[in-house]
Amino acid sequence: MFLPKKLFLFINLEMELIILSKIKIFSLGGLDENGKNMYIIEIDKDIFIFDCGLKYASGNMLGIDYIIPDFSYLIKNKRRIKGLFITHGHLENMGATSDLIAQIPNIKVYATKFSKYVLMENGVNANNITEIKAHKKINFGHVSIFPMSVSHSAPDAVMYIINTKDGAICYTGDFIFDPSMMGAYDMDLGKIAYVGKQGVLCLLSESVFSENIGHTSPNHKLIEVFKKSIKEAQGRILFMVLPTHLYTIQEIFNAATNSHRKIVVMGKKLQNVVNFGLKEKYLSISEDSLGDLSNINDNNSILLICDDKASPYAAMAKILNGYDKYIKLENNDTIVFAEPRYDSNEKLLVRLENDLAEKGCEIINIPKEKNILHHASSEDLMQMIKLMRPKYYMPVKGEYRYMVGNADLASSLGMPKDNIILKQNGEAINFENGVLVDKHEKIKVGEVLIDGKSSDDIGELVIKDREMLSENGIVLISATISKQDKVLLVGPEVTTRGFIYVKDSTEMIKEIKKISSNIIARNTNPHYVDFNKIKSEIREELSKYLYEETECKPMIIAVVQEV
Repeated sequence: MFLPKKLFLFINLEMELIILSKIKIFSLGGLDENGKNMYIIEIDKDIFIFDCGLKYASGNMLGIDYIIPDFSYLIKNKRRIKGLFITHGHLENMGATSDLIAQIPNIKVYATKFSKYVLMENGVNANNITEIKAHKKINFGHVSIFPMSVSHSAPDAVMYIINTKDGAICYTGDFIFDPSMMGAYDMDLGKIAYVGKQGVLCLLSESVFSENIGHTSPNHKLIEVFKKSIKEAQGRILFMVLPTHLYTIQEIFNAATNSHRKIVVMGKKLQNVVNFGLKEKYLSISEDSLGDLSNINDNNSILLICDDKASPYAAMAKILNGYDKYIKLENNDTIVFAEPRYDSNEKLLVRLENDLAEKGCEIINIPKEKNILHHASSEDLMQMIKLMRPKYYMPVKGEYRYMVGNADLASSLGMPKDNIILKQNGEAINFENGVLVDKHEKIKVGEVLIDGKSSDDIGELVIKDREMLSENGIVLISATISKQDKVLLVGPEVTTRGFIYVKDSTEMIKEIKKISSNIIARNTNPHYVDFNKIKSEIREELSKYLYEETECKPMIIAVVQEV
């Protein structure tokens, strides 16, 4: 029996689609680090991006405001991108979105209402954003994306279920289990369990708190800490908060109830967030408790102060140094750091606290047993695994030791070790027809260092130059040569910054001039001046001399010109 040619081709095409079902998962950021979360799921030829976050620069990243993933792979494959899906409105998960749009202007961004607001506040055009709702399916041909509500410190947080013909791929984002969190912070356990019963191919779950024993709840509830701080404070209270942690901001307002203190929301950015939260019912605040700028210096006022993505603790440092035009510190002020402490910024915070103590301020930090961040602890992670029952498990989000701890939790629940996947950024995992195939595929990844408003990568060479300048200073050699006679007219003059005090080092300055003059003389003749050789020899010989004299290696710049 012979089949018609068209029907034969159609059947072959259908069989090929079944046979060649391919899924690839990898990260451009977020593995073995805190922040910069960006996970790529490729299904056949379609690319789906989940989160696009930034990472705060550590203290040794001189002048760098924040760090984002390298988008080169996405730019190269931009025609295959179906969209960027944001889990929640925290900068570690969406802070690099505007940078990505600058590179791929037509990319579609899918976000819930609050996440959309935060994206727009961070410079993302509303035309790029498609507002989504939890539990409303988004179809992309043979693939669908299903966002499900989870409990987190930002409202409208979701996890994503990517439905494929080989089973669901699930990315949790940030979550905790807390039945008392309602409304925009609610979590639908029934739907999570239902997805688990339908069959989950792979679960990508966060790892940040994997070493914490038990559930995160109720240690994330800080209202009693805030009540105690407000009750015991002798004067004003300054709360340092993150603007998108609305759950924490609500707790501060709740703690201040009946305290007869006026709460003043400082800064346009934080005021906008609070106003939006009130409008959309994310926040419930009595209007009587809100103060204004006239209440700033009241002895019983509460000031809410926030940072932005450029620099942690920058707002308090500005106040401390006397640069804030509204707030001047008093010696009976109480400072409450109601924002996370990161390992990379620990030294910065300790120095800041020391300076505040010298001012006479009372400093209150969140107790170690409490969690300002709403991440899943060990019992939360295991509960998610039990509900989802995935075939494969991939720990994501967090330093590598936390990812290993997350993997150990899955192993303790009986999951085969071959089905637990630990990877670094750029290391891809591949599924063919629902089976893990290790191709040892590596995607090129990197970091882009952002300084100020520029979206261009600053680069490691610039950072090294800044380190050299900060540690050893600069020496500038300038000289002017006659264009006609090729003789030295002016100089060499020596200018230093951050290296030595010139008036106390006259002999060294004379020797620098002598070395420079000799180099210029031997590379100059009546017909030709070798400028490149003069500059390179000045750098080499002065580097040796200055190191022998001072054991320092300043940056040496030679400027030689003709007139």
